[in-house]
Amino acid sequence: MARKAANDDPLTPLTLAVGQEDLLLDRAVQQVVAAARAADADTDVRDLAPDQLQPGTLAELTSPSLFAERKVVVVRNSQDLSADSVKDVKKYLGSPAEEITLVLLHAGGAKGKGLLDAARKAGAREVACAKMTKPADRLAFVRGEFRTAGRSATPEACQALVDAIGSDLRELASACSQLVADIEGTIDDAIVARYYRGRAEASSFTVADRAVEGRAAEALEALRWAMSTGVAPVMINSALAQGVRAIGKLASAPRGARPGDLARELGMPPWKIDRVRQQMRGWSADGVATALRAVAEADAGVKGGGDDPEYALEKAVVTIARAARSR
Repeated sequence: MARKAANDDPLTPLTLAVGQEDLLLDRAVQQVVAAARAADADTDVRDLAPDQLQPGTLAELTSPSLFAERKVVVVRNSQDLSADSVKDVKKYLGSPAEEITLVLLHAGGAKGKGLLDAARKAGAREVACAKMTKPADRLAFVRGEFRTAGRSATPEACQALVDAIGSDLRELASACSQLVADIEGTIDDAIVARYYRGRAEASSFTVADRAVEGRAAEALEALRWAMSTGVAPVMINSALAQGVRAIGKLASAPRGARPGDLARELGMPPWKIDRVRQQMRGWSADGVATALRAVAEADAGVKGGGDDPEYALEKAVVTIARAARSR
């Protein structure tokens, strides 16, 4: 989720939202607008693209009003502002107007870094809106959505939702909202499966689960479905790699250890420890080694080393499924 600076007053004169995650950027703007309208229902909101902030426009928008009205001025993609407009913004930062909140949305890269540095130097309230590229971050996001809504969802349900929906934060947020609106009580993985069965069955992690369980036919069916619905081959192979590595990690862990202790040691949630324990029953050390080699070969195949990524994944799935029966 978006991280905020120590100064968390949305009505501070300057808010800087940095990153490229559109949902988080929009939420940063919405939070400021909501706070401003709570303070003054007649707040005037101006939401501008870079080409709409011409030289002199900011001075016009922030000039004193006879009615002393509150304003929120939002500038999107501020890294794309012209040099003259950047000068105007930097000048304004030195003496911000009362009753006006300026919100700058910035991608956070090298482009427009001078404006980014100037805003930070001026003491901007900063909200980090970076892309969530790690599954763990998206899982934390889903947990946060349910927590914010005051609802309880099991760890398995949160993971199932991420597996089913994928990396699109807007779709994840929408799915959480739908479940909260429709379901009473605790949301579990059976409920998620009922709502998102088709997508869940096409997920990369379903392919991996069936493969490491030795269920080759089901894994291949899930793989073809996933490919037909647009799941990226590299994501599928990443899930296969995670599944095999989890088997290897747990196999080498001390026997008799409690799930909570193993979870901390191996970096897995306790519920996943239980799932992997069930999946690893037919595995041997040689099987894990064979499966890891298959994943490495598939990785090369889906990243340009082969002509047919789907064939590379099919071969890996079959090899992994056989390895799961190697004991």
